[in-house]
Amino acid sequence: MKNIRASSDIIPLGEFKAGISSCLKKVQATGHPLIITQNGRAAGVLLSPKEYDSLVYHKQFVASVEQGLAAAESGEVYGTEEVRKMLADKRASGKQ
Repeated sequence: MKNIRASSDIIPLGEFKAGISSCLKKVQATGHPLIITQNGRAAGVLLSPKEYDSLVYHKQFVASVEQGLAAAESGEVYGTEEVRKMLADKRASGKQ
């Protein structure tokens, strides 16, 4: 994700409401998120679909790696031959 620029990437809710279309265009064009404030505090973040997808993918990837590391640390590991046998058994039984 790109760095947030306080001078142009933070906008009050009222200003956002008045110019939603231009805010959407700006986020799409620059790739910068837009922080929307309410009563001087951050209330929401507007991201481009591409940035959102990237964040979701990254989060899922990290969670998957963490799950694998936890399984390995708990001794839940399999050798190559064990995995091949499990896959062959699964194919033979017709389960996918």
